[in-house]
Amino acid sequence: MMLDGLVADMQAWFAAALSGPGIYALMAFAFIAGLARGFSGFGAALIFVPLGGAIVGPKLVSPILLVIDGVATLGMIPPAWRDANRSEVFVMAAGAALGVPVGTALLALLDPTLLRWSITIIAISLLALLVSGWRYHGAQSAPLSSGVGLIAGLFSGAAQLGGPPVVAYWLGGKTDFARVRANVVLYFSISSVFSAISYYIGGLFVPAVFALTVVVLPSYSLGLYGGSKLFGLAEERTFRIACYALIAAAAIIGMPLLDGVLR
Repeated sequence: MMLDGLVADMQAWFAAALSGPGIYALMAFAFIAGLARGFSGFGAALIFVPLGGAIVGPKLVSPILLVIDGVATLGMIPPAWRDANRSEVFVMAAGAALGVPVGTALLALLDPTLLRWSITIIAISLLALLVSGWRYHGAQSAPLSSGVGLIAGLFSGAAQLGGPPVVAYWLGGKTDFARVRANVVLYFSISSVFSAISYYIGGLFVPAVFALTVVVLPSYSLGLYGGSKLFGLAEERTFRIACYALIAAAAIIGMPLLDGVLR
């Protein structure tokens, strides 16, 4: 009887996930986000969270992205482990271990509309940071790296938006783009574990998260694969400009004022 009830519940969850009018848009957003993530190592959240949040809400979209990204990027971890500067990554991850729980608490407790406006403002601010070309060119000490990890962890816990602070920090050094990409991939594989634990404790892994994850995971994985293949083939500058444009569009369209566009 318990098994029958579980099967019935799963069928209801999947039916609810597939019946929403925005499900195809959510799948398309997942593909585009995966494309950006596969190429650069980051950027998925800046695209998927504002847009997906307009469809299913921020308290669902962040756990969904955490799960689909964690599953789809497993294959990227071994080469990242080989190519990354692991000592730098571990120091930054130590800061994230403190920041992620705080961000998760904000995600769990804040009003959804207020949270979406906050995500929009943060996304636009982080995009401005990336577009400006500003990079930290000072000495990269362990305390400073941990501090960047703390901030990135806070953004990751709240909305999976921890990429830009990390990238702006690491790109400012003498490390080449391939090493930075490996660092970013490895760092987020670690910080995602912190997020998963925090989300579980915070009660954010509701059944709808897993139902929607199954629906959008193939699209995200396909985009991730395409982006990883583009890495080394497409011109970096051209792809970055395209990603910036997509992030800007996502932040604007994902504003609560424009809910009628996606819902």
